[in-house]
Amino acid sequence: MRGLLLILMLCSGSAHAADVLHLYNWNNYISEETIARFEAQCACRVVQDYYSDNEEMLAKLAAGATGYDLIVPTGNAMESLIRQNALRPLDKGLLPNLKNIDQAYLNTAFDPGNSYSVPYAYTLTLIGYNREKMRELDLPVDSWAVIFEPRHLEKLKGRVTVLDSQRELLAAALKYLGYSANDTDEAHWKQARDLIIRAKPYWAAFNASSYIKELTVGNIWLVHGYSNDIFQADLDAQKAGRKFRIVASIPKEGAVLALDSMVLHKSGPRPDLAHRFIDFMLDGRNSAELTNLIGSGNPNRDALQYIKPEVAHNPAVFPGRKQQARLEMLRDLDRHQRRVMSRIWTEIKLR
Repeated sequence: MRGLLLILMLCSGSAHAADVLHLYNWNNYISEETIARFEAQCACRVVQDYYSDNEEMLAKLAAGATGYDLIVPTGNAMESLIRQNALRPLDKGLLPNLKNIDQAYLNTAFDPGNSYSVPYAYTLTLIGYNREKMRELDLPVDSWAVIFEPRHLEKLKGRVTVLDSQRELLAAALKYLGYSANDTDEAHWKQARDLIIRAKPYWAAFNASSYIKELTVGNIWLVHGYSNDIFQADLDAQKAGRKFRIVASIPKEGAVLALDSMVLHKSGPRPDLAHRFIDFMLDGRNSAELTNLIGSGNPNRDALQYIKPEVAHNPAVFPGRKQQARLEMLRDLDRHQRRVMSRIWTEIKLR
């Protein structure tokens, strides 16, 4: 009897230890309060790892990282994971709140029928800037020219950062040159490379993580960055009592919209917890909390009623129809195109 009791206790302890959801997510892409509330609801623990761009996430998985129950890739990265047969199909019977997602964000080219993915949030890759400094310098903030043209950058030398992401930076350069962000003409890629190399001496850094802090403290005045990061930088600056505001602008040439979705990786041991987390985040109040706290765009119709008016009317969070027409989602590249882009990226970094 005592032996049986011991076995039951060990089994119980083992099961409890296994009640862990492993989440691989972007930096600054969910609040601690949301995580704590889910942990209380599911009587489990959430362990997070973070990445700063899709290339980093894909490279880590390609190198053999396993054990992630849930990942939040952007569409083009998700497309790659689906093609690699790395994802577990969803059981939509476990997702009653899926009905809350706006139909406009379902059935995308990345995952027709949403067999693998549930929209989480979206961000724009645009220009973020210190409003007071840019006014003082009388510089334009409605064009990628301020990121790429030396005539503007001369006034900003050492005060500019761009994302350390080959797809995102080349997309911005392509848009400025008048091409699609998804242009795959190698001659156009080389034009974009040359544009970047010309501007590079004026930039302080390629930065995909700490630029929020640099904007907040006033060290950096202009960034090529994500809309939710720029939103966060402005909140942090206000909390710190800074005498400037951080503002986002969608360039007139166009920009990238990234729809991030929740997917189940095949190596994850707890798809049950992953489904519970997805449905939890599909609840309007939980989804709205993400937008209110970090300024991410929201594809959840039920969330709109809970979003703060000042956030709902921010065009960098919820762009209007005219602005939406200038936005593109990045598509995945084939193996040859990835090799060419990696070579171009190496050339940029070495110059």
